[in-house]
Amino acid sequence: MQKLVLILLSNGFEVMEAGCFTEVFGWASIYGDVRFDQLSVGLRSPVRSTFGFDVIPEALLGDIQAEDFDALVIPGGFGDAGFYEEALSEPFLEIIRNFDKRQAPIAAVCVSGLSLGAAGVLSGKRATVYHQIGGTRKAELEGYGAIFVDEPLVIDGHLMTSTGPGTGIELALKLLERLSSPAFAQELRLRMRVPTPDPAWFHGAQV
Repeated sequence: MQKLVLILLSNGFEVMEAGCFTEVFGWASIYGDVRFDQLSVGLRSPVRSTFGFDVIPEALLGDIQAEDFDALVIPGGFGDAGFYEEALSEPFLEIIRNFDKRQAPIAAVCVSGLSLGAAGVLSGKRATVYHQIGGTRKAELEGYGAIFVDEPLVIDGHLMTSTGPGTGIELALKLLERLSSPAFAQELRLRMRVPTPDPAWFHGAQV
């Protein structure tokens, strides 16, 4: 069996937030019964990351068919690096709507939850986003009709959001659990030496 994961890269994305998924699904392909292939996709090539790495995506968005993929991953990024220019653009939003229409898993890290909101898929749904004193991003998320939950990981059906770079590995393992099984996700956690957070971590507020 094979599953295909689309990693959608906006200019200004954070490398760590993408890397958590490439590592988890790379290891999963080695040790599991399911082969997980991943395709990094951008609107441009190269894609500049938040802190200056240039990344060559494996394909451009216009050259793929969203229906070929089983899950969507969207790393977050920084506005100062131009993240929102692409992450809130119509080509990005159309991809999100395609996965949502099929009820295929969507995993959004940090501020990429705002992309889900802008796509119109979070109305009445529980979700989270990177939240600071002042609450700008929280207000933006709620402005899209989402029910903001101040926890590291929030899952509402096929929609999965998390709050920042440090939550990426847990979100990746949750996505793996959804695409395989809880037992295999736990096995891979042990193989990768990823510590299990204290139960209180999953309910900790950001500010």
